[in-house]
Amino acid sequence: MDLSQISSINPPQRLLMGPGPINADPRVLRAMSSQLIGQYDPAMTGYMNEVMALYRGVFCTQNPWTLLVNGTSRAGIEAILLSAIKPGDKVLVPVFGRFGHLLCEIAHRCRAEVHTIDVPWGEVFTADQIEDAIRRIKPRLLLTVQGDTSTTMLQPLAELGEICRRYGVLFYTDATASLGGNALETDAWGLDAVSAGMQKCLGGPSGTSPVTLSAQMEEVIRRRKRVEQGIRTDAHQDGEDEMIYSNYFDLGMIMDYWGAERLNHHTEATSALFAARECARILLQEGISEGIARHKLHGDAMLQGIRAMGLTIFGDVRHKMNNVLGVMIPEQVNGDQVRSMMLNDFGIEIGTSFGPLHGKVWRIGTMGYNARKQCVLQTLTALEAVLNRLGFITRQGAAMQAAWDHYLTEAPHAE
Repeated sequence: MDLSQISSINPPQRLLMGPGPINADPRVLRAMSSQLIGQYDPAMTGYMNEVMALYRGVFCTQNPWTLLVNGTSRAGIEAILLSAIKPGDKVLVPVFGRFGHLLCEIAHRCRAEVHTIDVPWGEVFTADQIEDAIRRIKPRLLLTVQGDTSTTMLQPLAELGEICRRYGVLFYTDATASLGGNALETDAWGLDAVSAGMQKCLGGPSGTSPVTLSAQMEEVIRRRKRVEQGIRTDAHQDGEDEMIYSNYFDLGMIMDYWGAERLNHHTEATSALFAARECARILLQEGISEGIARHKLHGDAMLQGIRAMGLTIFGDVRHKMNNVLGVMIPEQVNGDQVRSMMLNDFGIEIGTSFGPLHGKVWRIGTMGYNARKQCVLQTLTALEAVLNRLGFITRQGAAMQAAWDHYLTEAPHAE
């Protein structure tokens, strides 16, 4: 290998306006550049305790077991499902997009008996539909996605916790795409477990998954407790239930590492923890309600601009996430060509979608650090220019003016 041909990393400047990842907040990048410290240094364990407290605020919960799983948002999903699902357990997954199918995939690998209900992509479920399925199937767990970026839809969750309690069902949601930009009330809604990711509304890099566990979920996990040889003592007792069939994703062992015993499990990803801590600090400093309102403001401005461009919105707009918008690709243009020109000529990235929506829908995000007026206006201006270049006729400048009008009406001093 000729190292003279491999230069220092210097990524091109991009404005990431897709469904995630997005540009990290500069304060998060600064936190990540901090020097490493030992995993049992009192400063490090102090930071870990602060992270737990901060994410209780982010998740709107009092759950003691609120911590980080080292790995992408999928690692958080897999840790919860592997730790909660015993082979043969019935689980119910309401599928309204690509990430509902992901929950099915992981649950199958946990050797669960997986049951699904479906609605067309672009729609969500009513509470009655989910309750009917719970009554019929009698699952042990309900596995939901709150915000599915493949369809841009936000599944209402507020009524489901009470339904799950009545039927003795554990209630989990994947809030990777929604947390921080849409309401999520862990305790008030009766959620037993929630996982998320850093790379969307939280404004950080992928690679860390915050999770929170209710007392009921803790009890389920503790009953499957197992302590490794080499670190266990006579005081350690295994749980009475079947062990968790993963070492890395065993939340019981991860809880022992984050808890008072500090029982060794892995070496915490220090720079990632610094990033996650700063993401939560920034969000709570802004305020949960204020952050949600900011995402809604800029998401609605993007919506108004796209409509003024003469483009069609995908899905039921009443149930879209605040932070990402699905846009039908006009038949007369090549969607990938538009995305390529946006990236190469303007340095702006927007997304396409998956499965039946691939090549039919663009996904445009307004989330995290990029939920700002200048990002929205730049993206609308660039998209209109590219579409005009490719022969799609718009009323010149109407898109940006519509977004601008929205800002002047709703938040004249918005940034």
